Amino acid sequence: MSSDTSDRNRPPRGAAISLFRPGQTLPQAPITYDLATGREIFSAPLPPVLINPAKVWESLTPVTLAADHLIGNGLFPQSSEEPAAAAFDMLRTRVLQGLAEKRWKRIGVTSPTHGCGKSFVATNLALSLARRPSSRTVLLDLDLRRPQLAELLGLREVPALEDFLNGEQPLESIFRRFGRTLALGLNGTPVAGAAEALHNPETAASLEAMLEQLDPEIVLHDLPPALASDDVLALAPALDAVLLVTDGTQSTPEDIRACERLFAGRLPILGVVLNRAQDAGARRHGYGRG
Repeated sequence: MSSDTSDRNRPPRGAAISLFRPGQTLPQAPITYDLATGREIFSAPLPPVLINPAKVWESLTPVTLAADHLIGNGLFPQSSEEPAAAAFDMLRTRVLQGLAEKRWKRIGVTSPTHGCGKSFVATNLALSLARRPSSRTVLLDLDLRRPQLAELLGLREVPALEDFLNGEQPLESIFRRFGRTLALGLNGTPVAGAAEALHNPETAASLEAMLEQLDPEIVLHDLPPALASDDVLALAPALDAVLLVTDGTQSTPEDIRACERLFAGRLPILGVVLNRAQDAGARRHGYGRG
């Protein structure tokens, strides 16, 4: 046997350090070496990196949303006596009950065609969910071809969400935080190859990492129209269910049936929301963005 002592003098592998609990080290697995190959052999699996979601939320850049801009777009950042605001609070309760029953948290918000108001519904639902104390809601703009959430919310100079989805940028570089309960994954740059980006395994890995790091109660994904492309189906493995937004002035029963056929065996439909519906007093409850 060689008298070379390099294996004995090799320094032990350093323990990983959590980015979110400074100074805390992970327990180190016992290590031996295969003298024939020089490879390290771990006698026990390495423990996962410790993540503190509360610290991750605090690391997100806070943003201020102008109330006048939100109200002008039919959005309700605070509780309101408006019938539309009450309707979204009712939708919030029904969604939460449906999710609790199934233990779901990843919801896609889509529509049969363009112009049904899915972005408007997704944003108002997210704002309503975020009004609950000590809650955690994430709103993602995954309509990569036609991102609208940043404009709806009145935010400029929004980074490209694709840089997070493909793993080039960390979560805290892209996501923003409104208040203490709403994380925003907005998109400032349309993506030409949207379906391919959503099919990319890096996208699924990034969305899974987001769940681990933020530990939200619910994630709302603003998706493209279901019948316009295969983008929604591309993201189906990363969703638990979809919320289908229809337009009272343009959606047809056949549109809804086509969506039901599309999702059959792939994604459950959590519910169908009728936008631009009129109540008995002929007052509109919806707006037509998205």
